[in-house]
Amino acid sequence: MATQLPCFTQLTPPSPGWRNEAGSLGAASGRALVRSVPFSGHSRFRCRATPRSANSFHKKDSFLDLHPEVSLLRGEQNDEAINPRKASSDGSTLEGLGVPPSQDDYNAAKIKVVGVGGGGSNAVNRMIEYSMNGVEFWIVNTDVQAIRMSPVHSQNRLQIGQELTRGLGAGGNPDIGMNAAKESCESIEEALHGADMVFVTAGMGGGTGTGGAPVIAGIAKSMGILTVGIVTTPFSFEGRRRAVQAQEGISALRNSVDTLIVIPNDKLLSAVSPNTPVTEAFNLADDILWQGIRGISDIITVPGLVNVDFADVRAIMQNAGSSLMGIGTATGKSRARDAALNAIQSPLLDIGIERATGIVWNITGGNDLTLFEVNAAAEVIYDLVDPNANLIFGSVIDPSLNGQVSITLIATGFKRQDEAESHTAKVNTVAQLLV
Repeated sequence: MATQLPCFTQLTPPSPGWRNEAGSLGAASGRALVRSVPFSGHSRFRCRATPRSANSFHKKDSFLDLHPEVSLLRGEQNDEAINPRKASSDGSTLEGLGVPPSQDDYNAAKIKVVGVGGGGSNAVNRMIEYSMNGVEFWIVNTDVQAIRMSPVHSQNRLQIGQELTRGLGAGGNPDIGMNAAKESCESIEEALHGADMVFVTAGMGGGTGTGGAPVIAGIAKSMGILTVGIVTTPFSFEGRRRAVQAQEGISALRNSVDTLIVIPNDKLLSAVSPNTPVTEAFNLADDILWQGIRGISDIITVPGLVNVDFADVRAIMQNAGSSLMGIGTATGKSRARDAALNAIQSPLLDIGIERATGIVWNITGGNDLTLFEVNAAAEVIYDLVDPNANLIFGSVIDPSLNGQVSITLIATGFKRQDEAESHTAKVNTVAQLLV
């Protein structure tokens, strides 16, 4: 059996609580729970005025009990019940380069990925290589030379702090990055206009990303956009100064986003060979950023066997409390079960999913993905989660994944004081599943 690196990263949004109207599954099922909380902190920044409950997994046809919508796969309901969103009209290369998707499908959720600073821009540049559809890419930087080298379409490259930095970068100073973003706040707001969901990605520890990302995220959230921060922390060999600056930047970003995904680069060292070159180690971090963003965005944008409304995802991820992300990929006869196990076992995080109050998970496979495999993956996940957790399930067919299954899982609503006990329970439960 060949498996790809599983990963778990911690997401830490600013405050507990739920906000936003609920949505229902595109094919069937109930509605999400809703509460409301006010904005706080950075999220107030503006440039100008302007459960579904699931029971414990049962062994007899339990997946269909939990998700009657998959009966559509068997032709047991009217085909008109399925109304998948359209993919981009032509799948053109321009969309992959960051050009907005076709406006014909005006009801589709609009997702933008904004790479801030050198690290964030590099991550976006690599994401473009994978040709993600339905996502608009942007890069934001103070370094005009780096901007010009990016494959992102020219209209989606934003230079900030032109007067402050004169295009020469922030010199590793987060204060300059922050002030550069504030100087260009109106341009940032224009770039974010029309988005329903924004991923702000950056490599923390430098100048532009560390200082600018919280400002950009705060602008997005103040516009009512679901805002997810997804950032990396420096390797130890990058020095103590960058480590300290990274933690300060993460603290500021935490107050500006709905959900924060933090990927500690140092923990990647435990998952790679001692002979891995430095460049490949950095590329691995970028790949994890890409997998996390794709796993979430595919649930919303890619037509699947069972479509999930954007409102469902928003209800779980907006002001969601402490959260986790797991990614698992596997091949072989037990690939679906193995992918689910990989998604809940983590070399990057020591917390399990048992106390999550919300779960969003997506299974992606080729044309050979079977209902039995979806059921097998669900058994692994549902045996671990709280019986009262609010669950959202998505399934996507990607012909390029024939022979392979990939699972992305977002778990939200954790209580930090329960982390140690949760980790112990996770270890014990996973050990039992492996027997």
